[in-house]
Parts: sequence; structure tokens; C-alpha cells
Amino acid sequence: MSLALALAALGAWIALVLFHGRFWASAPQLPPASPHECPPCDVIVPARDERATIGAAIGSLLAQDYRGPFHVTLVDDQSSDGTAEAAGGAANLTVLRGAPKPPGWSGKLWALAQGVAATQAPILLFTDADIVHDPAHLASLIARLEQPRAAMVSEIVHLNCESLAERMLVPAFVYFFQLLYPFAKVNDPRSRVAAASGGTVLIRRDALEAAGGVEAIRGALIDDVALAHAIKPHAPIYLGHSGLARSIRPYPRFRDIGRMVARTAFTQLRESPFWLAATILGLGLVWLVPPWEVLFGAGWSFVAGLAAFSLAAISYFPTLQRYDRAPWWVFALPLIAIFYGGATVLSAVDAWRGKGVRWKERAYTGER
Repeated sequence: MSLALALAALGAWIALVLFHGRFWASAPQLPPASPHECPPCDVIVPARDERATIGAAIGSLLAQDYRGPFHVTLVDDQSSDGTAEAAGGAANLTVLRGAPKPPGWSGKLWALAQGVAATQAPILLFTDADIVHDPAHLASLIARLEQPRAAMVSEIVHLNCESLAERMLVPAFVYFFQLLYPFAKVNDPRSRVAAASGGTVLIRRDALEAAGGVEAIRGALIDDVALAHAIKPHAPIYLGHSGLARSIRPYPRFRDIGRMVARTAFTQLRESPFWLAATILGLGLVWLVPPWEVLFGAGWSFVAGLAAFSLAAISYFPTLQRYDRAPWWVFALPLIAIFYGGATVLSAVDAWRGKGVRWKERAYTGER
């Protein structure tokens, strides 16, 4: 049995590394660029109780070095902490006081829908209230929207990675996202894999309207992936890493990251006990069996376990390099997998107990 599990783990890693869209490459990354044309763009920032980060986020957007006309609209989604006041004021900024959220809508999508309705530009940039942008970011996004032509361009921004919890878990979070949604497959029009990262989404208004608008995904709790699934059947999309934007939202404690993952982990699994069990078994096979065989196996079980763990480690190196982490962090992968598996189980337990998803003091139980 030990040899069978070790060989199964090795086979899984060979298949992942060779045939799963080069997920391990931690690429592509959008380079700084200037577009040939500079169409008008409306930047929409949904925000709810984001006083700590909104000033820096809005300031970086207003400072964009973009030759075309652009306007920033902050949609203040019923904040109670003075978010709108902290955003400041500028001629190129509109603060829109959001209306109460109707039943059946997620809070962020309701805010985005109001922002879309209040603007007219043919290009829209959706970005979060905790993202700080390099002055060249908007121009570079639009350059990629143009060539090769795409309907939507999205990026995983560089996430905060300072506390011990962040140093241990954030690179792995990005790595697992790449594993779940290989960017090469997302960017291949022939593939059905679709994903986006909600921190930065540049989209053509006509493509959004052709997909039914924000209303078409109004109840989605994983809104970025839902938007990508709505757009990709109609036109090409792009997903990559960003060197021109970063999140300034801190996750100082392990439980902060655990709550962030648990918020939508079971939703990601379609709230299916079958997929939950398959996920936990899969995590055990690829992350726990190889180190177990390295430590306690013998003969061919040891060899297969060592080969499987080596492939896992090598696949993680590019993501560690992206976050300036030392290579020895690969040895923490089994513990990291246990952490994320536990957060996923916690997400399922919350759903079964009727607690559902809760975010920004809002509960979404029953609002599918």
C-alpha cells in the first residue's frame, strides 16, 4: 500500500508538472507599456469600511500617467468608518454614495453595478480599495487590452508579505491559485478554463454588456471568476501577474488568512460534500504522502516519495522567487497544505451550521 500511494503521488506530480498548463511558471507578468490608442476609461472602486487604505489607493489612481481621459469613481458602499471622507477630493474623482444592497446581490457587485451605471467610458477598470498602482499601470493594462486584442485583462497584484503568517501562507495562496487556474489555459481561447483576480480587472464595456452586465452574476460570491466565465465564451481574456500594482491590506495573523480563505472555499467547491472529500484526499496525496515516504519509507517507496516531493519543490520555486522568499520554504508546504485544507473544512462546517458566508458585516446565507 505504501508503494502504491507513493507511485500515485509521483504520477500525480508528473501529470501536473508536464500537462497542467505550466502553472508552476508563475507567469506571465504584464510589462510596462504605452498603448497606441488611449480611449476614455472609467475607474470604479467599490469600498466598504476601507478608511485605512482608501487614501493611498485613490491617490495612486489619480496619479496615473495616461495620455487619454480617465475618471475615478469611488462607490462608497454604506461605509460606517468615514471611507468617503478619507478618499479626499479631486477634480478627477467622483464619490458615489451607494444605495442599500438589494436581496440577491453580493455587496461588491452591487457597488460595481452602480458605478457602471453612473459612467459612460468604453473601457472600465474595476479595482479594489486596498490596491496601490504604479503611475504606468493603467496605460500598461490598456496596451495589453489592445494587443493582442482581449475583452478583459486581469492581474494578481503583488500581495502583502511582511508578517510571519503572510511570509508562510501568501506565496502558497498565489501558487494554489495558479494550480487551480493555470494562466496559460485561462489565456487560451480554446480552453474552457476561465478566471480573473478581482483586485484589477480592465474590461470593455461592450463585452460586459454582451455578457449580461454585472447583473448577470449579481449573486456570485467569487465574483472575479464568475465574471471571467461570463466573458470568455464571447471573447478572449487575459490573466497574469502584476509588477505595477500591490495590495496594502495586511494579514498579520494566521487566523486572518484562515478567515479569508474560509470565506469562499466551500463556495469554490460548489458546496459539494463530494468535492470537499476529493479535495482533502487530493491534498493528502500530493502534499502529505511524498514527505511521509521521504521520512519513513524504504526502498522504492522512498525513491518515489523523494521524486514526488522534489517535483513539488521545484514547482514552487518560481512563486517563492516572485515573493523574495528563501528556497527552504518548500519544506513548509506540507504544513501549509494542512492549513489550507483545514480552512476549507471550516468553510464547509460554517455552511452546514447555517452560518454561510459573512464579509464586511454582511451575511450572505441563502442569497444565491
